[in-house]
Amino acid sequence: MTQKTPAVPDRQRRMDELAEVSRRHMAAYVMFNQALADYLRLHPTDLQCFNLLGLEPGPVTTGRIAELTGLTTGSATRLVDRLERAGYVTRERDTKDRRRVLVAPVPERMMVFGEIWRRLDGDWFALFEAYGAEDIDLITSHMRRAVELSTAQIERLRSGTL
Repeated sequence: MTQKTPAVPDRQRRMDELAEVSRRHMAAYVMFNQALADYLRLHPTDLQCFNLLGLEPGPVTTGRIAELTGLTTGSATRLVDRLERAGYVTRERDTKDRRRVLVAPVPERMMVFGEIWRRLDGDWFALFEAYGAEDIDLITSHMRRAVELSTAQIERLRSGTL
């Protein structure tokens, strides 16, 4: 007589599948980020810093870059040094406070980065064609919450309070 395995409740089955798909999604994004960084001849962290700078309303301090990336200020300074050497950012004195140095993306480099995203966006946006407005709102909400959770988890990992 064969023994049957107990049926997994529907929610548990879904949560298990979600856990697996989430891990694959994160790994796929890391690999995508690496491929894009390689294409631009950047380090993956430098690429994401440049990406985040493009989302800021204006030039930022190295301290702000440290906040955006979760790096120490020393590591953020080295990251800015690399981006500056590669021609992706400039440093300029703050006109209001000459002691502060602001980092700004080079507009031409941001245009190239934007053009690459535009070429890739068609495929990304095609993924969402099957979804209605409420689905898009749910996905957007999920992504916002995932960013918040990831930020908190990064802090836990870096502070050693895991």
